Amino acid sequence: MSLTKEQEDLYKKTMSEAKTQLDGIDGEMEKELQKARERLAKLQESKKSFKQIYVGTAELLGIKVEIEDDEDNAPSDGKPSLQNLQ
Repeated sequence: MSLTKEQEDLYKKTMSEAKTQLDGIDGEMEKELQKARERLAKLQESKKSFKQIYVGTAELLGIKVEIEDDEDNAPSDGKPSLQNLQ
């Protein structure tokens, strides 16, 4: 079945519009990924700061603490990896 010139033009226009939408979605996805990366970096910096506060105050109080820095060793129950050892 061959297409008429009118049908061919319609399909080409539809294809062009779909490509434009795909490109737009790709751009939006990249923006959202960048926002997530920036937020993650801020959270990691905040975690680092609070970890320093935690360790510093524990030292002032004379409490020995163990901190697991490696995420591979993090507990699988979802609880924080900071543990008090007295």
